[in-house]
Amino acid sequence: MVPPLRRMIRLLQEDPQTTNLGDLSRKFDESQEIPELEMQEGVRILMIPSHTLPPAERTNAFRLGDPGSPQILVDPSPKSEEIYQVLLQQMKEENLDALFLTHHHPDHHQHAPDLARELGVPIYLSQDCYQRILGKFQQDYFHGVEIRVLFEGDSVTRWHGEEVRVFEVPGHDAGQLALAPESLSWFIVGDLIQGIGTVVISGNPEGDMATYFKTLEKVIKLQPSVIMPSHGIPMRGTFRLEATLQHRREREKQVLSLFHQGRTEQQMLQSIYQNIPPMLYPYALKNIQSHLRKLRQENRLV
Repeated sequence: MVPPLRRMIRLLQEDPQTTNLGDLSRKFDESQEIPELEMQEGVRILMIPSHTLPPAERTNAFRLGDPGSPQILVDPSPKSEEIYQVLLQQMKEENLDALFLTHHHPDHHQHAPDLARELGVPIYLSQDCYQRILGKFQQDYFHGVEIRVLFEGDSVTRWHGEEVRVFEVPGHDAGQLALAPESLSWFIVGDLIQGIGTVVISGNPEGDMATYFKTLEKVIKLQPSVIMPSHGIPMRGTFRLEATLQHRREREKQVLSLFHQGRTEQQMLQSIYQNIPPMLYPYALKNIQSHLRKLRQENRLV
């Protein structure tokens, strides 16, 4: 439910006779606070400017936790020291118990260790995520931070009395984790999909197209009520997951057809991705290469 409608309903509950609902659009001074939405009661979305790939400009950081349960912040990744300081001051007032990282890509954890050290809280993540971050950044990246490695089925907090559990969702990134309550009223999917465009499957060792297909099928089968991506707004139902899987299947057919025509990877890129900015060509090429790798593993490039 969009925030203005949620606010309208709350005001009418307090006074059914009111005719003055005021300004339903909350205003934010981004020099003082991080803009946020609460489209699902008890799941706040802090829309933090991050060093992510266009067209996205922000990474959603999710605030979870019933009163009396662990207070969790997912994927804090401010792109600058100034934005980090705004987030830090905001979180100092919220008594956080832990940070949770969905995966190892920098736009999901920039400044997260700084925030954890300053607040004295642990970081939850997968073993794969932990090792990849240490491999790409300095070995003391998490110095002074308690690390807790999580696996599928682990509980991190409660939402409306329900356990919020971990789901393993590899494909885009081998160690990617997701979160959902027992009722599957919502599902924080990380970069399994995004609100605008498609995610990059960069290929081994961190991404895998065949695994990505299987993970999409896994989450679709679970039938969560609302999908919450790291980039973009929440989406009801699994239609976007289903559309993404269908898109990938159609792209695979294109790649296979062009391969049988003798096209090179660069020629495939020019044929398939005619309307994207040149700056995105390297990422589109990675997707083509990942499709070819999947087809090769399945012995279909004959």
